[in-house]
Amino acid sequence: MDGHDATPVRLIVDVANVMGSRPDGWWRDRAGAASRLLDALPPLVGREVRGPDGAVLRIAGVVAVVEGAAKAAVRPDGIAVVAAPADGDASIVEFAGDEASPHRTLVVTADRGLRARLADDVLTAGPGWLNELLGR
Repeated sequence: MDGHDATPVRLIVDVANVMGSRPDGWWRDRAGAASRLLDALPPLVGREVRGPDGAVLRIAGVVAVVEGAAKAAVRPDGIAVVAAPADGDASIVEFAGDEASPHRTLVVTADRGLRARLADDVLTAGPGWLNELLGR
């Protein structure tokens, strides 16, 4: 990957969904599990990766959406962490539809209902894709 053909994307992470994709005891300490996931995300900014469809992407920024007990997670520098006022899905749909963003959007979630609410031009990937990038 040489960067010349990389499409810049804004990565939006459904933190609850990604946490729930690994049976590592996250349910015993949701804030701690969210903190560990959030800590792993800043190094992705600026990185070139293969997207879920194989295209070369450059992660221009990360927005991580937390909800419920995960709102107490420690927020690292280098990414935007959004505490959803109600449900995380509504916040993700709102951020994914932000037309002011200069980049394409890639939402990481396995939630079919959420995916159905996203605009057609929004890219999606499952938690396994992100977990692989993070070496989890």
